[in-house]
Amino acid sequence: MPTDVLATKLHVPVPRPRNVARPRLLERLNRELGSGRKLTLACAPAGFGKTTILSEWIARSKRNFPDMRVAWLSLDEGDNDPSRFLTYLVSALQGIETDIGTEAMTLLHGAQVAPVELVLTALLNDVPRAGGEIILVLDDYHVIEARPIHEAISFLLNHLPSQLHLAIASRSDPPLPLARLRSRGELTELRVADLRFTPDEAADFLNQAMDLGLSTDDIAALETRTEGWIAGLQLAALSMREHDDVSGFIRAFTGSHRFIIDYLVEEVLHRQTDDVRSFLLNTCVLDRLTGPLCEALTGEGGGTEMLETLERENLFVVPLDDQRQWYRYHHLFADVLRARMLTELPGRELALHRLASEWFERHDLAEDAVRHALAAEDFGRAASLMEAALPAMRRDRQDVMLLGWLRALPDEVLRRSPVLSVFCAWRMLVAGDLEGVEPWLREAEQGLGAAAGTMDLSERPVADKSVHGEEFRTLPSTIAMYRAALAQALGDVAGTTQHARRALELTQPGDHLARAAAGGFLGLASWAAGDVETALRTFSGAVTSLHAAGDVADELSSTIVLADMWIARGRPQEARRLYERALQMATAQGEPVPRATADLHVGISELHREFDELGTALHHLLTSTALGEHAALTENRHRWFVAMARVREAEGDPDGAIELLDEAGRLHLRGFVPEVRPIAAVKARIRIAQGRLPEALDWAREHGLSATDDLRYLREFEHVTLARLLIAQYRIHWAENTIRDAVALLDRLLEAAEGSGRNGSANEILVLQALAQEAQGHRPQALASLERALLQTAPEGYVRLFLDEGAPMAALLRGAELHGIAADHGGRLLRAFGTAPGEALITPRDAAPSLEALSRRELQVLRLLDTELTGPEIARELFVSVNTLRTHTKHIFAKLEVNSRVTAVRSAKERGLI
Repeated sequence: MPTDVLATKLHVPVPRPRNVARPRLLERLNRELGSGRKLTLACAPAGFGKTTILSEWIARSKRNFPDMRVAWLSLDEGDNDPSRFLTYLVSALQGIETDIGTEAMTLLHGAQVAPVELVLTALLNDVPRAGGEIILVLDDYHVIEARPIHEAISFLLNHLPSQLHLAIASRSDPPLPLARLRSRGELTELRVADLRFTPDEAADFLNQAMDLGLSTDDIAALETRTEGWIAGLQLAALSMREHDDVSGFIRAFTGSHRFIIDYLVEEVLHRQTDDVRSFLLNTCVLDRLTGPLCEALTGEGGGTEMLETLERENLFVVPLDDQRQWYRYHHLFADVLRARMLTELPGRELALHRLASEWFERHDLAEDAVRHALAAEDFGRAASLMEAALPAMRRDRQDVMLLGWLRALPDEVLRRSPVLSVFCAWRMLVAGDLEGVEPWLREAEQGLGAAAGTMDLSERPVADKSVHGEEFRTLPSTIAMYRAALAQALGDVAGTTQHARRALELTQPGDHLARAAAGGFLGLASWAAGDVETALRTFSGAVTSLHAAGDVADELSSTIVLADMWIARGRPQEARRLYERALQMATAQGEPVPRATADLHVGISELHREFDELGTALHHLLTSTALGEHAALTENRHRWFVAMARVREAEGDPDGAIELLDEAGRLHLRGFVPEVRPIAAVKARIRIAQGRLPEALDWAREHGLSATDDLRYLREFEHVTLARLLIAQYRIHWAENTIRDAVALLDRLLEAAEGSGRNGSANEILVLQALAQEAQGHRPQALASLERALLQTAPEGYVRLFLDEGAPMAALLRGAELHGIAADHGGRLLRAFGTAPGEALITPRDAAPSLEALSRRELQVLRLLDTELTGPEIARELFVSVNTLRTHTKHIFAKLEVNSRVTAVRSAKERGLI
């Protein structure tokens, strides 16, 4: 169990010896538990005995079923932080079996934030190995407001192992799939009507548990007044102990529960001795009580003895552990006590919170110390405590709590703390308020100046005791790092480089993680600028720093980025070697496999697809799926769908590929890694290959693309895609301007790519140049471009780069073969097309005339012949004379060996020409 977990929150309440027996409820709970129901929900307002009935049920179940084990978690407002909630949830289960949740806890406290579903999957996979039935109780669930936690519990319910049963106590219906559970018979519900005392139970409580000896009429009247509300009955019983006229007392109160509670607590307090009353009022600000803590607030001794007395007297104290060291007041009782304290002890509340904060600080309970300092409005003290707690908060990923703390402090206090100012900048960054980042970083720098003696330190609060701490020492580097992150988010490549370089200069040689982060930003900035060679050199250094720090998960995930850089460099074989080494490293780590292992399989699958090893590519994708989400990074989830889409496209299923890309788009999360292959552009390429050019045109317009744009690397993939679209338009409409635009754009793109060492892009551009030149009828230039592409790609084993271009590329490769160009690689590619070197290239139908047997203009005329247009209308469509159209038609009839328009169209369709 982590050292920062409060054991009192995991304590299973022990039923009081004189609790009222409620066999009707206990039998029902046991009966429905045995029927395999997933969830027991006790839902009612405060004071209806939800916790009591669950604790009694647990105690009886353990007596009747010795193998039954119970995990209990008492929730509070602080548990709205998903990381903290899951930590306590896992710890509760580890209390009954230490082997449960080992991997889940590792994920929670790893270097990166783990997805909630991933943590729960690891946890649920451990439960069956524990053996025996388990009941997991979440008490006071109504305090949970965080949607991610509700989603986590819904996920847990959807995947609950058969031996695990969940019980929830809440004042209101939790936003869980209750209707579905109810319709399936998987939900047991205890509501107000079930939990309120019946007349017989009220009689047992008042006369047996509280020793009042009331008459039947008085019990009936009291039960009617309170409507079986247990807290009201208990308060009434405490009040009646000193009353002579019980019947008159019972008649004296009526109304709502809130009215009754106020009235009865006044009665109870009025009858306590001065020392008990003073103790109750001075300690009511505490969420949990222990003797020494109470003594710190009251200034009196005997705190432990007083708590034991209150428990014996049934004065609404609830033990939180078996040793009776920690207690809490019943929530309703505490609320009224606090209201009375404000009236009877004006001005005392803030002092009590300050005393509590000091006690918790002395006992290293930072969260409680901060909470009470904030309640005391002692913001300087709260800032000091926050700074001291920051390393642990960051290590345990308690980001939600940290954000809440920062919001609770006034800006003027935050500005006096350079450490907290930096974290305010972080708060702006994660919230997407980019304009708010830099002002806080400047505040932090001013604070650093004050610490160096250039400002008056006397104005700064006690928070500056951390000046010599680790967080303060590394602040200059941290500030530069956040500026690099801000620049990256703004797309400012130069700014990212400048600030990342500054951060690197400010780190110490042995600070491997900081150096890795700074080097990583430098590498990514160089990549975003298109300088792949510098990116590779710098980012490789960052990966080396991660290795030196022993950060395996980040080293593996960074390998994926590094491999992408090698692909951009035109070196897929080097990328493959990287992936293979990384997979060997991941395998050597044993179970559980490190984070990012599944992503490595996705990355290497993309290489196998390029090598036209589709079976191997699919195997790696399925292996990635089998490893599960816990072996993948959230920011990479979309890549699996992109990779599978490319495989489906290669297999001839473009529509299936589009569906996968749609899912990739839904999963995609913007991150620090440059988006060099936007998903929308990948989809546009498939549309172009399908001939669905209007949709591709819509994409180009939507993204503001034109052939005359200024070129930059982050849009290179989109501009290459635009060139593909222009070539496709020319093949259909033969508009000369489109092919001229395509060729001019490709010329500029090739110059930019080759000038920056981006051979991956250059190879594709050369292929498209060859196809564009061939479409223009410039066969010599086309073969020259193709030869360059073949010579550059042969050592690296590129295949799909050529195969994906279809029949036009196959024909061009045949032409290259005839001219003796790059025969080895060209021959391999022809075999991949299904054509052996030296064989005739034919269309899919039979040995009939191929696509190349007709000129481009004749193919265009042939397509128009397959319409309802008349001869003159076709001529106008083509901007030619009727005589010219007749000449084209005569040539078509001769080549197809037909003598009419109808038979020409039929023959063309049979031969697969249209």
